Amino acid sequence: MFRIFSVALIAVTLSGFSARAANFQKGLDAALAGDFKMAFSEWLPLAEQGDPDAQVNLGFMYQNGEGIPENDAEAVRWYLMAAEQGYARAQVNLGSMYQHGEGVVKDEAEAVRWFRMAAEQGDAIAQTNIGLMYEHGKGVIKDDAEAVRWYRMAAEQSYAEAEASLGLMYANGKGVLKDKQEAARWYLMAAEQGSARAQASIGFMYQTGKGVEKDDTEAARWYLMAAEQGHDRAQASIGFMYQTGKGVEKDVAEAVRWYRIAAEQGNAIAQNNLGALHELGEGVLKDIVSAHMWFNIANANGAEASAENRDATEGRMSPEQIAEATRRARVCMSSSYSDCD
Repeated sequence: MFRIFSVALIAVTLSGFSARAANFQKGLDAALAGDFKMAFSEWLPLAEQGDPDAQVNLGFMYQNGEGIPENDAEAVRWYLMAAEQGYARAQVNLGSMYQHGEGVVKDEAEAVRWFRMAAEQGDAIAQTNIGLMYEHGKGVIKDDAEAVRWYRMAAEQSYAEAEASLGLMYANGKGVLKDKQEAARWYLMAAEQGSARAQASIGFMYQTGKGVEKDDTEAARWYLMAAEQGHDRAQASIGFMYQTGKGVEKDVAEAVRWYRIAAEQGNAIAQNNLGALHELGEGVLKDIVSAHMWFNIANANGAEASAENRDATEGRMSPEQIAEATRRARVCMSSSYSDCD
């Protein structure tokens, strides 16, 4: 699974004074203040006159239901108008719509075509998306070296997501010779710009001493940054650091808190570890039914070792407890982890 990137509202700085500039700015000020209806009323006439900035912003508003009913087909219509004028940001968003099949029939080759148009104009987001398509073989023949080439173009523009992707290619030796130090260098650049996945990755490198000198305190620092942005793998990792007292003062209750946050995002490692702490009664009340529930959920999400943990608990449970744990696991998963107690 991979994430295609797109462009949010366009905020342009227009030289000189004109009615167009004044009206666009009024719309932008309204949007930034949360008044999307006013923004729409300012941008619609401009968009109908062919203004690509306004067209992209209307597309964004329709795509996200900002101030108007969500309508992906209408979003595509406005993006297309701007894209056909050669406007790179519109081409990026139109490619994303084709990639995800939003407002149009899903067509990865067409997504690549639009991404390429923008990428060849130097757009870093488009270059990153082209790299993703080559890395995963979507709409093009899979080609890791070509993915690296596009990632590097965007990374050299200091686009954080491209830097993170390039770091991953070096870490895994995909399209380039494996080089953990080079991976760490790119991860660090992206992490310092706030990329959560890069922060999680550089945290792992500090924890394991790969590409950098092992440093649990530094690992915990980066994991925490990513965890606070909602990165589930980092949340599970900072939970482990608190559980074991590595890089932070040991605090099993804090470990439980982070495991629970990650578990509710579907992270199987966190789910398994949460089950173990419930079984042991560490950082949380001892509860074998909850332990069985989390082990069962973790196993359903691909943690094979959790099946052994679940089965081991059953030897100490009554049939009624097993039935209750199974029921709770089913409710928890069917509610997308909103009802797990």
